[in-house]
Amino acid sequence: VAMAATRSVMRAVRVFEFGGPEVLKLQSDVLVPVPKENQVLIKVHACGVNPVETYIRSGTYARKPALPYTPGSDVAGVIESVGEHVTAFKKGDRVFTLETVSGGYAEYAVAAANRVFPLPDKVDFRQGAAIGVPYFTAYRALFQKGCAKAGESVLVHGASGGVGLATCQIARACGLKVLGTAGTEEGMNVILRNGAHQAFNHRDPNYTERIKECTGPGGVDIIIEMLSNVNLDADLQLLSCAGRVMVVGCRGRIEINPRDTMSKESSIIGVSLFLATEEERHECATAVLDGIEAGWLKPVVGLEYPLEKVAKAHEDIICSSGARGKMVLLL
Repeated sequence: VAMAATRSVMRAVRVFEFGGPEVLKLQSDVLVPVPKENQVLIKVHACGVNPVETYIRSGTYARKPALPYTPGSDVAGVIESVGEHVTAFKKGDRVFTLETVSGGYAEYAVAAANRVFPLPDKVDFRQGAAIGVPYFTAYRALFQKGCAKAGESVLVHGASGGVGLATCQIARACGLKVLGTAGTEEGMNVILRNGAHQAFNHRDPNYTERIKECTGPGGVDIIIEMLSNVNLDADLQLLSCAGRVMVVGCRGRIEINPRDTMSKESSIIGVSLFLATEEERHECATAVLDGIEAGWLKPVVGLEYPLEKVAKAHEDIICSSGARGKMVLLL
């Protein structure tokens, strides 16, 4: 009985109003959620921090959760209990999630069983928290939406962050020629170690010219774009005929000339993991788990923060000089 009593409350981050990082409040008396049917309760060991969580928190994103809420979608941890009809998991299983029902910035999180996947022993919890959103997004952008094929070239714009590194690893493993950009020397080295054939510093004023020298007159087939409000206009100049820009990230507006798409019959395609069908998520999961098994999928963990430094994490993911892997909260 004492055990149950101690477990009934937990530490969790709560957001009571939309705004800056300071609206993230760590509370120690939040009730531990109870899994309903087809749900599981996970004891969280690590939770990924994604740029989208800062947009949602600020209230500027298309999807607004009901207040108050706990942010966080990709957690890694151990199954604590399962709801009715759950047969795929049992207490003690190591798992990672793609999303949660109750929020991942917490000691315990409830998730739908079909958004939870087994975490292989060769991957630790910190890495497990770096799989869900980045790798599923990268796979969706490259193949489900971008129709990438072996032999094509891909430019990963902002390749040293979580989604960027996932894209480099997947694209390299699937036979694409991989070019990546980063904002620091260290970031460039990280992407070269994780699948990029060539790295470019996007702070160099002439970096697009260097990319053109590398791709030749043909241009690049696919661009995976993390900051389209800055780069989209330039991206259209870099594309090949029938090339496509996959818009994965954006923080504002940009002016482009649509004629640039006509001259090459190129496409600008938005990517949202939230819109994936059950079937598409299953396909992503299969590719990801195969990649871990084969050894080429190795999540790179960047900055790590304890739960009480969550506001700093939200500040740093938007304002830091250059990403180096996936940012995680450790519990």
